[in-house]
Amino acid sequence: MKVLTMKKLIILVSLILTSFQITDLFANDFVNAIENAHQKEKFLSNKVVQFDFHLEFGGKERMNSKVTLKTDSGKGIFEQKDGTKIQYFNDEVYCSPEIENTKRVRFNAYTWSYFFLFPYKLSDSGTKWSEFEATELDSKKYNSKKLSFESGTGDAPDDWYIVYSDKDDKLLKIGAYIVTAGKTKEEAEKDPHAIEYSDFTVIDGVPIATSWTFWGWTKEEGLTKKLGKAKITNVKFLDLKEEYFIPPKSFKKVLN
Repeated sequence: MKVLTMKKLIILVSLILTSFQITDLFANDFVNAIENAHQKEKFLSNKVVQFDFHLEFGGKERMNSKVTLKTDSGKGIFEQKDGTKIQYFNDEVYCSPEIENTKRVRFNAYTWSYFFLFPYKLSDSGTKWSEFEATELDSKKYNSKKLSFESGTGDAPDDWYIVYSDKDDKLLKIGAYIVTAGKTKEEAEKDPHAIEYSDFTVIDGVPIATSWTFWGWTKEEGLTKKLGKAKITNVKFLDLKEEYFIPPKSFKKVLN
């Protein structure tokens, strides 16, 4: 067994550290380009964003809501067409007492708001970036990286995303992902999905994707079966007081 000399050991450690620094540099460039394309600073200069959200999966309506979100992602309200509400308040989720089945309330509160805010969340605390070798998806070349999370980050730290940005305008166009809510990471990785963002409309200087399409996804085949779609309409920025986001005392706290 060979023993590394101190000089060789220093060189080896330097090479490893340099490799990490280069990877971090490329990841930072990738993320910064997306954030700049999506006008992150301008987006965050607004306190609140509000929009109408219509979601279908398997041809059935899943959500039909007016959504009001703090742009810093800390608080959000989904006002359903039937009059019920779902609210998240940092790491707590609440809902109207009329909602009897709360099984997917936390999922709905965090997932759809995260997908809307996705381009502005890429450099959040707890995010980890790594290389992803496939830069071509359905015969189109993209910039791409893999996003994962440090332990204890958010509601589902085992989730991961493959983020695809347009090589020309740098907008985030596709995010492949797994959903570990209610299942193990290994189970989730057997059925990865993807969200495709399109029909961008500029609202007060900020490009907003007004159409979402959900697909099956594999690393080898790219986008596969169409699973669902969502439409974003009536987007506007507001200046609402914090009291607007405080859940009523009658609301139920949803733990899981």
